[in-house]
Amino acid sequence: MKYLCLGYFNPKKMDARSEKEIETIMSECHPHLENLYNSGQVLIDAGLDSKVKYLQRKNGKVEVLDSPLIKTTEMIGSAFIIEAHDIEEATKLASLHPTTQVEAGEQFDWRIEIRPIHYFEKRV
Repeated sequence: MKYLCLGYFNPKKMDARSEKEIETIMSECHPHLENLYNSGQVLIDAGLDSKVKYLQRKNGKVEVLDSPLIKTTEMIGSAFIIEAHDIEEATKLASLHPTTQVEAGEQFDWRIEIRPIHYFEKRV
């Protein structure tokens, strides 16, 4: 079964730090990503930019918004899809991600959400 894993962070807390400090913390991520990739169960991994557009159909028209309708203190910073036998295995595998392995991430509220994928279609 496939699982979508979403990595969250608190942008206000990260933006409050210098670029050099963030780069130092992010440099700790690479070995953990390699461990995750070496499992052979990661189908795709993407680091996401903080620039966002939201689409919503309202009153018969599609609205484009630059910010969410609901204010939140967290943002999605990564998304990856893994293959696992069950959610327990998916959870164990996702725990290799830097979100849970890099100690400094705790101060930025890093966390992962794991969701089973009901359908998955790859188109070229």
